[in-house]
Amino acid sequence: MRCLLRAFAFYLPLCTSAGIAHLYAQSGAVRDADRTDRVRGVVVNSVTREPLSRALVSSPDNAFATMTDDRGRFEFIFPHAAIETSTTSPDPSQQQPQYSIPNHNRNRPTTLIVRKVGFFSPPEGVDISQIDPAQPDVRIELVPEARIVGSVIIPGLDGSDKLQLQLYRREITDGEEKWQPAGDAATRADGEFRFAELFPGYYKLLTQELPDRDPLTSDPRGQAFGYPPLYYPNASDFVSAAVIRLKAGEIFQPTMSPVKTEYYPVSIGFTNSPATSNIGIQVWPQAHAGPGYALGYNRRDGLIQGALPNGTYTVRVTEYAPGVMTGTVNITVRGAPVSGPPVTLLPGSAITVNVQEEFQHAQAVQVPGNGVNITHSSNTPLVGKRPNYLQVFLQPEEQFESNSAASLRQPTGPDDESLVIENVQPGRYRVIATPSIGYVSSITFGRLDLLRHSLVVGTGAAVPTVEITMRDDGAEIDGTVDFRDATQSGAGGLLRPGRPPGVAYFKSTEASYDRPKTVWINPDGTFTLQQLPPGTYRAFAVNRPSAEWEFPSEELLSQYGSKIQVVRAIAEQKQQVRLPLITVTE
Repeated sequence: MRCLLRAFAFYLPLCTSAGIAHLYAQSGAVRDADRTDRVRGVVVNSVTREPLSRALVSSPDNAFATMTDDRGRFEFIFPHAAIETSTTSPDPSQQQPQYSIPNHNRNRPTTLIVRKVGFFSPPEGVDISQIDPAQPDVRIELVPEARIVGSVIIPGLDGSDKLQLQLYRREITDGEEKWQPAGDAATRADGEFRFAELFPGYYKLLTQELPDRDPLTSDPRGQAFGYPPLYYPNASDFVSAAVIRLKAGEIFQPTMSPVKTEYYPVSIGFTNSPATSNIGIQVWPQAHAGPGYALGYNRRDGLIQGALPNGTYTVRVTEYAPGVMTGTVNITVRGAPVSGPPVTLLPGSAITVNVQEEFQHAQAVQVPGNGVNITHSSNTPLVGKRPNYLQVFLQPEEQFESNSAASLRQPTGPDDESLVIENVQPGRYRVIATPSIGYVSSITFGRLDLLRHSLVVGTGAAVPTVEITMRDDGAEIDGTVDFRDATQSGAGGLLRPGRPPGVAYFKSTEASYDRPKTVWINPDGTFTLQQLPPGTYRAFAVNRPSAEWEFPSEELLSQYGSKIQVVRAIAEQKQQVRLPLITVTE
């Protein structure tokens, strides 16, 4: 009987409203504890698919961090958010808590950073913002670095002279193949050299010039010797050098053997001396631009001086201030010192751009200076003559870029309505025009079609006007991308939750120099492309936008031929297109 009284005394307070709330809170706490917020995953080598142990997985602020185990696995258990309560009972003496659902995302990161020596971390991190605790393990693929580990063999050298090497990587810029510096290295005492942390891609390798300073073999008053640049494997200039294709995780082992040869003094003057010493000098085998050879500027004597082996060379001089001036001269070295013809520095050319508008419909155009939109059509001229909806620039076509891109100058004043590209250096260029309304119907240079041919600019030459015609009767494309077969991959970036799954490209089969038309794909796989110029296109969708896909090679297109469609765009017509998704993992 006494036990029953004690039990009744214990449960009596729980029968009140406050007691019931207390029991609810206890049961809720148990449910919250069982509903653990966690993220589990595995880190693997993207090439071998093997798990990576001792990889550091952390949040961007390092508040959470862990190492993967010997199976490449990791796990984070995140704390719950605090339960918010309030007292809203009509009876002030009774405080009854009101419970809300905890916000778990406040106490967990949205992105994870993965680091491992010898591997590249995902550049944008790994998105876990929409990862559910019940979801299977997150699979993160790390791309292993490639390396070039080689040796330079020079008989007679004892290793005290360090030979410098340069590495260049191929980049695609506006459809043009460019070779950009990718690193420098020096030989060790045994002649070995190495380039590490290399991304998969295409490379060229060369040695730099090395003067022979051996006191036992060199005579300061006699014939000078040196080791000219050697372009792997045994080429005489950069253009004809072999292309080294590196795959992820690959180790390439080249061997190079520069040959000692005679060097002869070179001296070149000016017909008009540079105003400053801010000049650049480029030397390459005639008509084959590239790195390797060098001459210097003697400001005291106003001469370009140095030494070169036998051969024919192009010497290009550029003065960068106060305005850009350029001069070029060709010299030939034949077993004797050379006093070359003087260089004449000339200013860059100014190219005028004229825009002809053939709009059929009203357009909303922002008036310069006041930010107000006006209605503009072929029958209602735009205020002024400067179409601010159009960007025009020149992209150099040289593989080894000696010129920089040139674009329309800024207005010199409120009344300046001209379109001029100034300081254009001699060379070959691709003319690129990008409008925000309508489309570019044609770009001409005299009788030359610049949508299919290059613009060639000579030294100090007068350049005709570039004519651009604008229209607005393009086609409208409603597209759908089928990415059901694409797999989720936080590191590979195939499909990331909450982010656009890729880009759709429409590459003209007729205007080869024109930029492809691009549009981001919506998360549901749809996209809309306005003002597609009438014509025939190769259409494709890629999960990762890149310069390589903007101007794809025929080799690349043939590799994915089954996922590329030919689309015929008809003026002012709405068309439906369905594309499969090309998934690129590297």
